[in-house]
Amino acid sequence: MNKISKKWFFLTLLVTLLLTSPVWLLLSFLFEPTNENWTHIAETLLSEYIINSLILMFGVSIGTLLIGVSTAWLITQYDFFGSRILHWALLLPLAMPAYIIAYTYTGLLDFAGPVQEILRPLFGMAFMRDWFPEIRSLGGAILMFSLVLYPYVYLLARSAFASNSQAIIDTSKTLGANPVKIFFKVALPMARPAIIAGLTLALMETLADFGTVEYFGIPTFTTGIYRTWTGFGDTTTTAQLSLLLLAFVVALMAVEYWSRRQAKYFSHAQKGTKAIKSLLTGKKAFFAFSICFLPIILGFIIPALQLLNWSIMTADTSFNSEFFTLMWNSFYLAFFTAIIAVTIALLLGYSKRIQKHKLIEFLVKLTTLGYAIPGTVIAIAVMIVFTSVDHALDSFMDEYFNISTGLLLSGSLFILIFAYTFRFLSVSMQTIDSGLERIKHSMEESALSLGATRWKVLTKIHFPLLSTSLLTAFLLIFVEVLKELPTTLILRPFNFNTLSVRAYEMASDERLADAGLPALLIVLTGLIPVIILSRIIGKSHG
Repeated sequence: MNKISKKWFFLTLLVTLLLTSPVWLLLSFLFEPTNENWTHIAETLLSEYIINSLILMFGVSIGTLLIGVSTAWLITQYDFFGSRILHWALLLPLAMPAYIIAYTYTGLLDFAGPVQEILRPLFGMAFMRDWFPEIRSLGGAILMFSLVLYPYVYLLARSAFASNSQAIIDTSKTLGANPVKIFFKVALPMARPAIIAGLTLALMETLADFGTVEYFGIPTFTTGIYRTWTGFGDTTTTAQLSLLLLAFVVALMAVEYWSRRQAKYFSHAQKGTKAIKSLLTGKKAFFAFSICFLPIILGFIIPALQLLNWSIMTADTSFNSEFFTLMWNSFYLAFFTAIIAVTIALLLGYSKRIQKHKLIEFLVKLTTLGYAIPGTVIAIAVMIVFTSVDHALDSFMDEYFNISTGLLLSGSLFILIFAYTFRFLSVSMQTIDSGLERIKHSMEESALSLGATRWKVLTKIHFPLLSTSLLTAFLLIFVEVLKELPTTLILRPFNFNTLSVRAYEMASDERLADAGLPALLIVLTGLIPVIILSRIIGKSHG
């Protein structure tokens, strides 16, 4: 057993206990008896939550697999017009949150939208009413999720097709196997673990979504949790609903963990070789280009142009001091959360590096579970914890000092930043861990042998060497906080709005054009991680 430094151990333990405390408190509600609100929900709504969630997961599975796998295969195996641009442009829909693309397509396809206005004179009112698809439906939600979540499948499938199975694919080609047989018999089975891992990530995002399903009026766990909390004010029932949703997430996490283990096995089994791409020309090239370009058009270009159009239309009334207040609120909240999350991730990553102990690794792993937990669940759990702390503190101060502290924590930005930090710490941990792995242990061992302390090694050696990783982690967290809706909606203080909340409020009031400017700013900022990913992919291909 490796030696554990007491200082670093207690620091890791303290951070882990603080960050994960809402989850432990939430789990304690497993032992609470159910009440009449739970009975009402179980008899009238619970089956609908479960069925809708399962239908969404099934539909999104089909949509993301069809788009992600087909585009990944074409990009890795064929050379055609535009393929060098498309291989990174297919990531662009990642910048478009699902709730924002839902607003844009509702504006385009609803009764008063431009598409129906053009088609009604051609086909007639009765035909449009009976046959034109309703965007605010389960099918519409599945389409929205598929268009913005397929990059999870695309990224991992592209990596698997380009490296792990390439040697066998090339051998199959030399033996005369046709492309269809190679795809279904060789490439797809070899890439299956990576594809399943990407799919489970997309499904976690689907289960965690609140803005899209709420706007489309689809009863799911996230909308049920929010309405139970705001409507009944019932902590026990809300917590128990949250735990039921958490059970779905845990099942997906188990599948994702299994897939990563399988993907690791396959990657060790095969040596990566560079793909020998087949050149496509004529109709085949046009067909391949169309398949890859269509998701970019539908998932990014059309929604972005709609947001730009709305922003221009409402610029005179929307671009004012109130909008700058929204920007300031959103940006400084994201800035401070990113600073805190990156600092904690650096300390935890360094603690894990210098101790190499299974207990430390387990504690650090616990702190990164937040990214798999829906924002609605985290927000409810955090609110329960800090409301209890506030009540205990208020009772203590009132009894001994005759002072009422009120909602000192639960009514402030503190719990919002706390929830964000737990929710997105995993993003910075992965980036910083990757950076630390590239630093040789001999460098810190030399410094320690010369009398430097661990803190000095961290600040004087590792910090400068990790500057790129730290900046990347900061930007990723910044964007995630800016896009986050349910956590902000539940935990924000009174009279405190952000860009995401304003876009949600305007869309909920059917003022879609007024949602354009804040939504556009979120999307433009969301391009940052896409650019980072594109640079990484570019280097790996270079």
